[in-house]
Amino acid sequence: MIATMHEKEKVLGPIMEQALGVITFVPDAFNTDHFGTFSGEIPRDASPLETARAKAEAALVQTGNDLALASEGSFGPHPAIGIVPANEEWLILIDKKNNIEVVVREISTETNYDGRICRSIDEVLDFAKAAGFPEHGLIIRKNKNEVNAIVKGIRNTEELVKTANTFLESDNELFIETDMRGMMNPTRMKVIATAGEKLIKKLKSLCPSCESPGYDVEEVIPGLPCSACGLPTRTPKAYLYRCKKCGHETTQEFPKGNTAEDPMYCDYCNP
Repeated sequence: MIATMHEKEKVLGPIMEQALGVITFVPDAFNTDHFGTFSGEIPRDASPLETARAKAEAALVQTGNDLALASEGSFGPHPAIGIVPANEEWLILIDKKNNIEVVVREISTETNYDGRICRSIDEVLDFAKAAGFPEHGLIIRKNKNEVNAIVKGIRNTEELVKTANTFLESDNELFIETDMRGMMNPTRMKVIATAGEKLIKKLKSLCPSCESPGYDVEEVIPGLPCSACGLPTRTPKAYLYRCKKCGHETTQEFPKGNTAEDPMYCDYCNP
């Protein structure tokens, strides 16, 4: 069961069915908006992972099913690069029958996430072109923080111009932004699909002790020694794998194949 109302099953369904031999479906009348909306009408108080988990759990309760997949995304500055906009996607698979929960995270700079104030139709059309309209949907509202006077899911030029004129006639300006819901954003859908492939890879990684799926890196241990001075660097020295079901652990030393790091990455040799 894929816990969504924004057509994510179109990209996740084929991936899951081909790799796992399951039949995917979407629960009837399942509303994920009350967990929070990107456009702000309903605030999202929990983290993306907590929200994805809540979606999956709610769908399991609603249907009585025992296997659910849910996703949640967020948008903003890249956590490492900073000002570059990024799309972060979380996927969670919950198997109640076997008491298994598997989680993956995918971060991509491939996103059209954007928004701006416009004071003319020409500015609106310029933004639309840059955002990949009409393949990508748009949202228009009175101002950036408005949650009542808002039109979502704009996908054709006639509707775009008509809506923009209505706002401009009353306030002389508007705020236009990309609609980041799955079915309105093919670029985001590609990131969700990549997360789906990552989930399959993780599911196929089995614990060497109990053979439970999802055996993956739980901790990155820094300290790869500098090849010049021998002091520990921030580069990973080892990966710690841990099974969430039985607790079995293994350590993979020198995960990148190098036993020493270049001095350029050493805080002592190259402060």
